[in-house]
Amino acid sequence: MNITSYTYYYFIGIGGIGMSAIARYFNQMGKTILGYDRMQTELTKQLELENIKIHFEDDEKFIPNELQPQNTLVIYTPAIPKNHQELHFFQNNGFKVIKRAEALGEITRATTSLAVAGTHGKTTTSAMLGHLLYDAGLESTAFVGGIVENYNSNVILGGNKISVIEADEFDRSFLKLNPDFACITSMDADHLDIYGDGNELIKSFNEFAKIVRSQVFVKNGIEIKGAQTYGVEELKATSDQAIPDYYADNILLKEGYFTFDLTYPHGKIESISMTLPGRHNIENAVAAIALAMQVGVNEKQIKQAMASFKGIKRRFSRYTSSDGKIIIDDYAHHPTELNAIIQATQNFYPGKSILGIFQPHLFSRTRDFISDFAKSLSGLQNLILIDIYPARENPIEGVTSDWLADEIEKINSNRPLVVSLDKAFDEILKFQTDIILLMGAGNIDTLYQPLKMHYV
Repeated sequence: MNITSYTYYYFIGIGGIGMSAIARYFNQMGKTILGYDRMQTELTKQLELENIKIHFEDDEKFIPNELQPQNTLVIYTPAIPKNHQELHFFQNNGFKVIKRAEALGEITRATTSLAVAGTHGKTTTSAMLGHLLYDAGLESTAFVGGIVENYNSNVILGGNKISVIEADEFDRSFLKLNPDFACITSMDADHLDIYGDGNELIKSFNEFAKIVRSQVFVKNGIEIKGAQTYGVEELKATSDQAIPDYYADNILLKEGYFTFDLTYPHGKIESISMTLPGRHNIENAVAAIALAMQVGVNEKQIKQAMASFKGIKRRFSRYTSSDGKIIIDDYAHHPTELNAIIQATQNFYPGKSILGIFQPHLFSRTRDFISDFAKSLSGLQNLILIDIYPARENPIEGVTSDWLADEIEKINSNRPLVVSLDKAFDEILKFQTDIILLMGAGNIDTLYQPLKMHYV
């Protein structure tokens, strides 16, 4: 199919971070974009300001008569319930109806495509990569699963010759893509409600690697046949782990930023600057740079773009009040991500006291990783747990934030407070702390702005 040949593009679930990026992509082409979402959000408000028509009630009456099978492409998210009226209308009346992943697959088929996969790190890495290409002046568009601070958008629009895609493993969506180059940042067990166990997830990543037309890059330690590797400070590698093809070393933490050198198969780039915290973000930077090099981004362009990259909203978003109170908002919702953000905060702000507030995301994820969550969070002496954010799930008997609190107490003899989201703000204010660290993928971010307003 020629995905750009339609006049109208109708999105069911347009307010999702991935769906809205595709909507914006076609909107900048001059197409007419319409859609449905179940509720109004800041993102849907922004889309409406961009001349995209959105409604919030599932009813056929909102579908304009001018939308016909020959002129309209319908794109939907798998998160839409199976009994959705509008989806059934389009399916039963001859319209071309595809999932979000299929739309991305067609976009990658028509462009030189760089895909970023992995259970952690893919949003930051794809945003870095998109920024590297845009800043270098390449005709590229990046689809990102978060709002990039530099552009205040989840799509970086710079042309249609190269695409940067955040390759989502959920529901095996990334197997619909057609990438020329790709990286895999991690293969930690996740989405076990879909895959059943970690081995099935790893099989899916191996299938993804096989569809990459040119070269795959993987974090050192991940085993993918034919892949090149990347890492951090791996000159000290153990005898059973080879030195990566691309690696960062000579890492220095200065006032508010890192510098590092990057060694790659044909040379070395010295003194790359980056304002994001954490070793994990240096690894993400190495992956993004390795991919950017494949399409001709040079040393000067790499150093310039990395120094100006501001990061992703809800990926260590920071605010410092006039009296020095620091509020951090982060999307971390998996034990590995919690380890990374807690360690990054402790390293970036040595000696400062930290109050962590965590909202578990999904009952199934909490159940599957309860021990790992407890270990990750037990390193915080001051901790508040918010009730589990259900997202697409129904409650599971016995799986609660109180259960997680019990498991944390077994490790450090310090039981965290458990509260609902609407009571969390008042409880936070009772603590004397230097840093307030918000963590979770649900709606815990709604605390960020009120806290900023309180600590002006």
